[in-house]
Amino acid sequence: MIVAKDKDNIPQLTHEEYFAWEEQQLEKHEYINGKVYAMGGGSVNHGRIAIRFTAMFDVHLANSGCITGNSDIKVNIVETNNYTYPDASVTCDERDKNTPNYFTYPCLIVEVLSSSTEAYDRGGKFRMYRNNPALQDYLLVSSTSIEMDLYHKNEAGDWLIITYKKGDTIELKSINLNFPIEQVYRGLTLEPGKEE
Repeated sequence: MIVAKDKDNIPQLTHEEYFAWEEQQLEKHEYINGKVYAMGGGSVNHGRIAIRFTAMFDVHLANSGCITGNSDIKVNIVETNNYTYPDASVTCDERDKNTPNYFTYPCLIVEVLSSSTEAYDRGGKFRMYRNNPALQDYLLVSSTSIEMDLYHKNEAGDWLIITYKKGDTIELKSINLNFPIEQVYRGLTLEPGKEE
């Protein structure tokens, strides 16, 4: 859940002030156009799904030179001072090895959906992310049913939407990884349509 912090009388901050301010906070905050937004906690399924992605990516990319990020790693929106916290990300760009607090050039971003953030993840957040020339795959993952939507940028630069359901094999060309969709959902109690 994202909650605007304006009501708490936090003034607009420069991105330098944001970094200094956030170091003093107990919770994470996204930073968009000078405003900070608290990142609320998700469900148990949300957390377990996110962990499975980061673990799977980390093992798959061992010794590759790519870096897997979890929900503690910010992503800087290219050519802006905006920062988000996706649930998982991967960068294979050498430039990201020189920034200790964030990635700027991820090739893959994963967002686990919740009812409070789904519209933003599909709309405004994706509009920001897709300006990144390095991004190839943007994966939106349901936490209530076996379903994922992959936004994949093809060689022509067009974004294609591929919907995966039970029985499908997910293909992430950005990191050359294929896996059965059920691998992410094993052992979870799913309640389709239930608000998170």
